[in-house]
Amino acid sequence: MTERKVRALKAHLAINVKNIEQSIEFYKKLFGIEPSKVRTGYAKFNVENPPLNFTLNQVAFDERGALSHLGLQVASTDDVLATRDRWINTGLLTRDEMQTSCCYALQDKTWVRDPDGNEWEVFVVLEDNLAETAACECGDKVVAATIESGVTMAATCCATTGVGITHESQLTEAPCC
Repeated sequence: MTERKVRALKAHLAINVKNIEQSIEFYKKLFGIEPSKVRTGYAKFNVENPPLNFTLNQVAFDERGALSHLGLQVASTDDVLATRDRWINTGLLTRDEMQTSCCYALQDKTWVRDPDGNEWEVFVVLEDNLAETAACECGDKVVAATIESGVTMAATCCATTGVGITHESQLTEAPCC
C-alpha cells in the first residue's frame, strides 16, 4: 500500500483569553484583518499570511498558561520593521530586539503583548546555528514599561534600554538572572 502524501492547508492555533472583546481588538491590530467568525466567547481569524487558523476561546483563568510566546518569522529586517510600523500605527506597544542572540541564532525582532499577557514576536534569522553558549544571551532579564494609562507591562528577554519602546513610556529594569 502506498502512503498518500497529506497536503496541510494551514496551522491551527487556539488560545484561551479572559476577555473576548479586548482580545478581538488586539488581534485585529496584530494581524491587520477582521475576524472571520465571532460568537459568544469565541472568535476565529482566518489569516492568509502566514496561513493560520487562529481562534480565541474565552475561559476563566488566573495566570498565564504554559505557553512561552508566539511568533511570525519573516524574510528580512525590512519585513520586521514594516510589521512593527503597522503595529505602532494601530496603537500597539512594541519592543525591539535588534542584532540579538536568541535560540542560538542572530535575529532582528520586535514584540507586542496581547491583553492576556501572551507575547508575540515578528523576527528574521540573520545567522543560524551559533555556537552553544546560552540559548538566549539575555537569560531571564525582565523589563517593565509603564505606559500613559499607568498599566505596567512586563517583557521577557533581551530588551535592556528604551530603544524601540514606542509611545511615551518609562522603563525600569528588574534584576537579571
